[in-house]
Amino acid sequence: MDGFSSAELLFFRGREGALPLYGAVRKRIFEACPEVRIEVKKTQISFFARYMFAAASFTPVGPAQDRPQPFLTVSLCLPERLQGSRVAAAVEPYPGRWTIHILLGRPEDADGELTDWLRMAAVFAAQRGKRA
Repeated sequence: MDGFSSAELLFFRGREGALPLYGAVRKRIFEACPEVRIEVKKTQISFFARYMFAAASFTPVGPAQDRPQPFLTVSLCLPERLQGSRVAAAVEPYPGRWTIHILLGRPEDADGELTDWLRMAAVFAAQRGKRA
C-alpha cells in the first residue's frame, strides 16, 4: 500500500510536520505485516492483522521538554516489557500483555529495530485466542 488514504491525511491536519514520521512507520508496518488493515479514529491510527497490534498517535509520553517537535507515538502490544532508551513508557494492563510506547522524532527512528518490534507485536496479536 503506497499512498495515504484521505482519512490518514485528515488525521494529520494541523500536524503535517509529523506526516513524514508516520510515512516511515507505516512503511515499516507493511514490511512487518503485509496483510495489515488500517483504522483511523479521532485519537489514533490503529493497525490490525487479525487483532490490533500497533497504533500511531500524538499521545504525549514522557516530560514535555523531552519530546521532539514534531513527534509521533508508536504503541505496541507485546508479551513482555521492552528494555532500552527508546521506550518512552511501558505499562502492563493485563498479566503478560505489555503496552509499549515509543516516541519518534525523525523518520530515521523508524528503523530495523522498530520493524522487529512491530513484527513481534503482529505475531503476538495473531496468537491471541490461541493461548491456553
